[in-house]
Amino acid sequence: MAAGNLSPRQKMINLMYLIFIAMLALNMSKEVLQAFGLMDEKLATSNEAATARNKSAYADLSLKAVEQKEKYEDERIKADKIKKVSDDYFNYIEELKNTMKATVDDPTDYEAMDKGKYLDDNFFKGDDGDYKEGGQEFLNNINNYSKDISSILGEEFEDISSGVVNRFSTNNVEDREGKERYWLDYNYKGFPLIASLTKLTQIQADIKTTETEVLSAMLQGQLTSDVSMNNYSAILIPNSAATLQGSNFKGKIVLGRYDGTLKPTKVVVNGKVITNIKDGGAILDFPAGNVGENIVKGKFIFMENGKPVEIPIEESYAVIAKPNSAVISADKMNVVYRGVANPMTISVPGVADNVVKASAPGLKPVKGVGKYLLNPGKGREVKIVVNAKLPDGTPITSSQIFRIRDIPAPVAAVRGEYGMIKMPKSTLQKATVSSLLPDFVFDLKIKTEGFSVKVPGQPTVKVRGNKFDAAAIRVLNKARRGDVVIIFDMKQKLIGSSGYYLKNASPVNVEITN
Repeated sequence: MAAGNLSPRQKMINLMYLIFIAMLALNMSKEVLQAFGLMDEKLATSNEAATARNKSAYADLSLKAVEQKEKYEDERIKADKIKKVSDDYFNYIEELKNTMKATVDDPTDYEAMDKGKYLDDNFFKGDDGDYKEGGQEFLNNINNYSKDISSILGEEFEDISSGVVNRFSTNNVEDREGKERYWLDYNYKGFPLIASLTKLTQIQADIKTTETEVLSAMLQGQLTSDVSMNNYSAILIPNSAATLQGSNFKGKIVLGRYDGTLKPTKVVVNGKVITNIKDGGAILDFPAGNVGENIVKGKFIFMENGKPVEIPIEESYAVIAKPNSAVISADKMNVVYRGVANPMTISVPGVADNVVKASAPGLKPVKGVGKYLLNPGKGREVKIVVNAKLPDGTPITSSQIFRIRDIPAPVAAVRGEYGMIKMPKSTLQKATVSSLLPDFVFDLKIKTEGFSVKVPGQPTVKVRGNKFDAAAIRVLNKARRGDVVIIFDMKQKLIGSSGYYLKNASPVNVEITN
């Protein structure tokens, strides 16, 4: 271009052409750097939403482990270990990012983050695969995280473990020229600072994804196990709380997760085939036996996938000469909840209901034999005292202590959906915002009196009522596709219990789809 005998005018044109090409390259570089910065912001926002969603799932699993320890305790222990390992690695990445950002004057000026000096100086010595202490520490952390997760999950979650190994693989990479490169060199050596920051944020997103997959698999796995015939258990249900000596024992044996349509192929009890099957249960009627504990042994036989499945029966029942203590049970749970009318059944075996008197703070009788409602007040325990007279006139007194728990924190919901959901802006504008208590033992009604809305890049808007008002709709209209709108700070009221204040509801995150 500059060769030959050119006129001064042509030389000037050629020089301007070179300057023009350089300017295009410079602008392209700025656009690429800006794109990395915007991607990093979006990943960071997504990670915040995933953190809130996973926090809710961890809490849900912990609650299940308290209420159903045998079913969920092992999963809870694993989940706690997963959370500890994931938090440690996530925080390590966050500290590294903060150190990298500190090398620039303005961490929001992505165009100024066009150099890779920090990682080049702290990770690499020279040749590929030759690392400084910082680079080796970075590799060790990502490899150890993958190994720790796989070790915690074990063989039970082999599919997830395999996915984690692939997701955090540091195997050598083949570049576009067909040359094999070390993973760390290929991904971080010589890259602009903003590109490396974005890749680190993506690793954090992978950590959150791993936690989500693990929690989902643990809960779903237990649900799948619940519906399998191999996990049903036989339950002995006597017609009376106790059987007097000399009488016939009457009752039936059913399976856990009782279903009236469930028909066994065969039932054997104490060596005899039971043919009287009604409402899914084998009806029993035989001499009660001696005073003391008596055993009922046998098996249910079902056909599942063309093969017989045997469910053993091994239960006991007591035969007593006469009752000497009260029987107190909570109809729905082994604890009672503050702010709720807890149904109770209180009776003494062999004693008429009209001579049984029960007392406790907040306890009152209702219609039905042995039926009461308990509204516990302050404190952590409530003691129920029962006084009765046996048929021979002998007075007896018995008591039992129940633990008092608060109603668990509700979750914010849109159209009855909670956690992380997706919907168009037009749908969200018209949707009803509410508070729910998923999987709670009581069906309580909660009135929504207000909430707050946060759209990325916009000020928080407080709303009165349970639907978006004009101010909320205005900021919502500024949301872009993929933005996560957070609805939080629920103003809620428990209907029927004005003196009880619910805990703060977990937020609901709505990803805009248009």
